[in-house]
Amino acid sequence: MLLIAGLGNPGQQYERHRHNVGFMAADAIARRHSFSSWSKKFNALVAEGRLGGEKVLLLKPQTFMNLSGQAIGEAMRFYKIDLDDLIVFYDELDLAPGKLRIKTGGSSGGHNGIKSIDAHCGKDYRRVRIGIGHPGDKARVNAHVLGDFAKADQAWLEPMLDAVADNIAMLAEGNESGFMNRVSLAVKGAGAEPAEKRDSKPAKKQSHIRQARQKGPAAPLPESGPMAAMLKKLLGQKE
Repeated sequence: MLLIAGLGNPGQQYERHRHNVGFMAADAIARRHSFSSWSKKFNALVAEGRLGGEKVLLLKPQTFMNLSGQAIGEAMRFYKIDLDDLIVFYDELDLAPGKLRIKTGGSSGGHNGIKSIDAHCGKDYRRVRIGIGHPGDKARVNAHVLGDFAKADQAWLEPMLDAVADNIAMLAEGNESGFMNRVSLAVKGAGAEPAEKRDSKPAKKQSHIRQARQKGPAAPLPESGPMAAMLKKLLGQKE
């Protein structure tokens, strides 16, 4: 059995928080693949289904984020699930909005849910990090993480969740690069980058030669000699 856990905080007031994007991913998978209804078990909400030929348990801990490992650890022990068969979806501050990356093991990156899972279960499981972006100021991090996704975020959030659900079987089979590529293409295809960000990008620098061709020389060219011949050639002038 494969265990796929999405991290978040329980309660209606937290549903649209950036910190709950792991719950959103689990919900999208359950809907797309007609999993069973959510039921309470292991201090979590669980749903069962299949991805390809693999039996899968979806799990959303109801212990609040910093105790996520308790629920996941209990489910793993009950079903005798190895760390190799655990996949966790969660939010990542240090990735741009809509970016998705997968790694096995490593640091928690300061994420309290991951710290808890590491403590209760071990570290060598697959971690699917979903970028929510950084507000740019450390003092604003809590409000950013524990705030609702902005309306503009829907440009990437909904296509990303749809792509996660559509292609989760690839991840279940171990095709991590294929899964990431599919999600990346879906987000890019949705035009996720805000218009104001695109408009603010600096114009591509032109070469000195191209600028000279467009603007012309600041002073008259030499009429003769090696320098005159070289400049005329560079600027595309006929001799």
